[in-house]
Amino acid sequence: MEQSQAYQSAKKRVEAKMSFYTHLSVYVAVILLLAVINLMSSPGTIWFHWPMMGWGIAVIIHAFAVFVFPGRFEVSERMIEKEMNKSHSKI
Repeated sequence: MEQSQAYQSAKKRVEAKMSFYTHLSVYVAVILLLAVINLMSSPGTIWFHWPMMGWGIAVIIHAFAVFVFPGRFEVSERMIEKEMNKSHSKI
């Protein structure tokens, strides 16, 4: 049982990391596309930096949530386990 819980915990961490890498990849691709569109259509007015900064903040927050503060997974796992214990005791 404990090995299964360790596997599930590791799986959630890996999924969170993969989600971040997907988010980062899409961010880079879209920002590059916006930069090309901006520079091709109106090179005198640079506007692509606005979505780059706004979305970049979201990417940084996502990175912090996954890599700097990974303890949130343990908290949610404990909460799930507590709720499961409550529902089993009612049956």
